[in-house]
Amino acid sequence: MADTEHQQPPTGRVVIEKCAIATVDPEDTEYATGHLVINGNRIESVGPGDAPEGLGNVTRRIDGSGHLLTPGLINTHHHFYQWITRGLATDSNLFDWLVALYPTWARIDEEMVHAAARGSLGMMVRGGVTTAMDHHYVFPRGAGDLLGAEIRAAAEIGVRFTAARGSMDRGVSDGGLPPDFAVETLEGALAETERAVDTHHDASFGSMLHIAVAPCSPFSVSTELMRQGAELARRKGVRLHTHGSETAEEEKFCHELFGMGPTDYFESVGWLGEDVWMAHCVHMTDADIAAFARTRTGAAHCPSSNARLGAGIARVPDMLEAGVPVGLGVDGTASNESGELHTELRNALLVNRLGPHKESALTVRKALRLGTYGGAEVLGRAQETGSLEAGKLADVVLWKLDGIGHSSIADPVAALVLGAPAPVTLSLVNGRPVVEDGHLVRADEEEIARDARDEARRLARIAADAD
Repeated sequence: MADTEHQQPPTGRVVIEKCAIATVDPEDTEYATGHLVINGNRIESVGPGDAPEGLGNVTRRIDGSGHLLTPGLINTHHHFYQWITRGLATDSNLFDWLVALYPTWARIDEEMVHAAARGSLGMMVRGGVTTAMDHHYVFPRGAGDLLGAEIRAAAEIGVRFTAARGSMDRGVSDGGLPPDFAVETLEGALAETERAVDTHHDASFGSMLHIAVAPCSPFSVSTELMRQGAELARRKGVRLHTHGSETAEEEKFCHELFGMGPTDYFESVGWLGEDVWMAHCVHMTDADIAAFARTRTGAAHCPSSNARLGAGIARVPDMLEAGVPVGLGVDGTASNESGELHTELRNALLVNRLGPHKESALTVRKALRLGTYGGAEVLGRAQETGSLEAGKLADVVLWKLDGIGHSSIADPVAALVLGAPAPVTLSLVNGRPVVEDGHLVRADEEEIARDARDEARRLARIAADAD
């Protein structure tokens, strides 16, 4: 786990000035040249020009010339364990991809998950993510403390984290896709999920760790697990997450099995509400979008993964217009090998412009909002993070935009969203540095890469021997 020093808020003030600032506040306030003052782990002030004179206890002053300061990026959907199964089934749709990979995933263990989580988190954090989320739903018998391995990795790297404790109880013999030995019983899944909440969830303001209840998907989970999972989450006061409306095949599956589409099914088992967010939401009708808007159910948009699996284009402009909270997600790196969220800003804009709204689908500022404030809304943390406002947590990123990849783009937000992936000069989580000059502060990147490679090879050998 993280050492005591890094678990406590820092003391003193940090001043960042002389940079462009995109606050992503309700008015989308921007400053061509501005300042941000951090006191401890909170934003104290943000505004135009240099910081006020006479500030006391300033422990660090940063000249941000040539940079853009934004809220930290917030990832709303991921599967960390997939970091060690990248580059497989590269030409498959979702169901074929799952069938190809489930037998391998069913053989993961605690060491593998820890190495994969460090790889996934390291890549995202190095690219500007300050709040990460993971949906872990594969719990092979005897594999060790897999959720704990992820939580430990997040603490080591220093990122704010939502761990969605997933589950599957519908194996192949019950008409599902995963192997029977990779699923849990209904009772076991509910008990372990409740234990995860009781052990790890911290509901306090500025918490570094949330737990969510997250049965995997309609085609790998029984109706009773969905229903009782929702009851458990609301009894414990935590959020709910699952996959929804990802593919046309899923739509067909739900109609065949339940006699209704995914959204109607979710509503029938208590899975719409302001405490719920769904991954993907690609195949949504007008009625589905209206139901999400009416109930304030959130959506995690994963454009690269949806393209990689040929799932389709989510109706993000229509969801935003209707008032649906929408954030961005990397998704598992077996379907988005880059593993980075800042590239999803660009891909969200580009992919959605291929839809019916064309060039008016998303602007660069709407894309940035999806990756920051939108993600905070979806994770239920909009009062704490997602924008640069006084009183919010000091989760901020300083992007270098005066290098060869960006210097000729006058609009800094356009440079960030449409340009090459921008280097991160500084990223703070809870007021503490997690990235300096493009590199992780609290973890050894070479060690992370080596461990992930070794565990990927070990998993491949185990899976091959089991065939």
